[in-house]
Amino acid sequence: MLLRTADPFREFERLSHQLAGTTNRPAVMPMDAWRQGDAFVLEFDLPGVTKETIDLDVERNVLTVRAERVVRNGDWEMLATERPRGLFSRQLVLGDNLDLERIDAAYADGVLRLTIPVAEKAKPRKIEVRTAAPESTAISS
Repeated sequence: MLLRTADPFREFERLSHQLAGTTNRPAVMPMDAWRQGDAFVLEFDLPGVTKETIDLDVERNVLTVRAERVVRNGDWEMLATERPRGLFSRQLVLGDNLDLERIDAAYADGVLRLTIPVAEKAKPRKIEVRTAAPESTAISS
C-alpha cells in the first residue's frame, strides 16, 4: 500500500498546476547555450522524447523547436503524474551573425544539441593598411 504524508502546500501546487494545465503543457524546455570557438551551441533537455517527434524550423531569424512526449494509454490506473506529457515548443530569436543555413542537430540520451556556426561576415578579420602613393607633382619650367 502506498502511503504519503500530506503536505498542504504541495497539494495546493499540484492542484493549481492541474487547473492551469501547466503539468501537461510546460511553458519552456530547459536549455543551455554557449559559444564554443566559431559556433554557438544550444542544448535542450527532452527526456522520454523520441527523435521522430522532434521538429526544427527556421523562419527568417526565428528558430522554433517542437517535441512531443506521447501520452501512453492502457488498462491501468495512474497513481501519480508528475512528468509533463504532450507537445513542447520553444522559439528563439537568433542574431544576424549566425549562419542559419548550416545548423547541425543531434539527439542523444534525451538531449537535443544544436550547433550553429558564426557567419563568415561576423567573424573578426584583419584589414590590411596600405601605403598611400605620394601624389605626383609636376615641375614646370
